[in-house]
Amino acid sequence: MDSKIYSHEGNEVGKISLPDAVFGLPWNADLVHEVVIGMQANARESSAHTKGRGDVRGGGKKPWKQKGTGRARHGSSRSPIWVGGGVSHGPTSEKNYSVKINKKVRAKALAVVLSKKFVDAEIIFVDSLALTEPKAAMGKTILTAIAKGSGQTQLATKRKNAAVLVLPSRNEAIEKSFRNFGNIEVMQAKDINPVDLLTYKYVVMTEPQSTLEVIGKRVTGTVAAAK
Repeated sequence: MDSKIYSHEGNEVGKISLPDAVFGLPWNADLVHEVVIGMQANARESSAHTKGRGDVRGGGKKPWKQKGTGRARHGSSRSPIWVGGGVSHGPTSEKNYSVKINKKVRAKALAVVLSKKFVDAEIIFVDSLALTEPKAAMGKTILTAIAKGSGQTQLATKRKNAAVLVLPSRNEAIEKSFRNFGNIEVMQAKDINPVDLLTYKYVVMTEPQSTLEVIGKRVTGTVAAAK
């Protein structure tokens, strides 16, 4: 499988041969669903917390005597049926939502999503972004040029979740240049995952050789770089 490589000016500058282990897998909805739901569960925090009747302060004294008042019997004013009392069967911060995701399953889901993105022409390879200092205006210009050159105009016009920009390693100038773009997410190749790839429409990979080496190693355990 081959794909075009574009310059930061939007011009086609070459082609790259892609590894089948990363971009040649068939779509597997069940696998991807399992991994995405699992990752979302692992990211969930148990912030909701209620107090039971034993956690609410007070209520040690019997509200009134057991007999002779004509009222219902009560042993504590912190009973769940009282205002100000504890909560029955409410959520607690002790609940753990995390699930186990096998390493090989997670890696295969990543490759399946990348393969789907490639088939749908939603992956764009760029040789380099040529940003030596943080410049949001230059970042916008480059993004527009790449969108025009690749024919994917929504890359520059989509207002939400337009693209995830994948770098082989950290580049502070590029990160700061796109930091204020609400529709662009900048990530390193070692950190991309199925959830983020499915959240954004396009995947823009810079320095394809180095980026695919990192991704190939994550998917196969060995370097499956492009040629």
